[in-house]
Formats: sequence, structure tokens, C-alpha cells
Amino acid sequence: MNEEIGLAIIAVGVLFDLLGCIGMVRFPDVYNRLQAGTKCVTLGVCLILIGTIVLSDSTPMQLKALLCVIFILITSPTAAHALARAARRSGIELWEQSVVDQFEQERE
Repeated sequence: MNEEIGLAIIAVGVLFDLLGCIGMVRFPDVYNRLQAGTKCVTLGVCLILIGTIVLSDSTPMQLKALLCVIFILITSPTAAHALARAARRSGIELWEQSVVDQFEQERE
């Protein structure tokens, strides 16, 4: 029973990673691509690691996977924020069909 649940969780994680990669190729600008990449890493990889926790019989492996989940949940959004802020400060503009530019509103 645990094997089927673990494999299903891993399959959903792989699906999220695949959709995130497709989004990174298809989205028009760096900010949308960052969003797609962050979502796929955070959700997809965390689900794969949670599936590994369910499948594993080894407590040390489960603890390592749990620590990796916590690390990814902290660092992935932080890194995406830093990259988006650096891109904005270096002058990379939003896609021309973007609706709202909250950063520009803050400057005024």
C-alpha cells in the first residue's frame, strides 16, 4: 500500500516538474519564467522527496529527505525573489502585455 502511495506522489511531482519546464520554455519574459521555475522546483521536487519518504524503510534516508524538503522550501522562493529583484534593478523590462507593474508603483 505504501509503495503505491509513494509512487503516486512521485508521479505527481514529476508531472509538476515537467509542466514547470514547459512553462520555462514557453513564457515570454524572465519574471514569468522565474515563477514557473520556482513553482516546479518547490512543488515538484518536494513531492518527489515526500514520495521518497513514504517509500523508504530507512529512517536516516527519511530524515535526509525531510531536511532537503525544508531546505528547498526556504531557499527556492528566496533565490527566485533575489533573481527577480536583480533583473528588475538591472533594467530588464516586463513583457509588453503585462497588466500590473507593482515595482513601478512603489517608486512613485
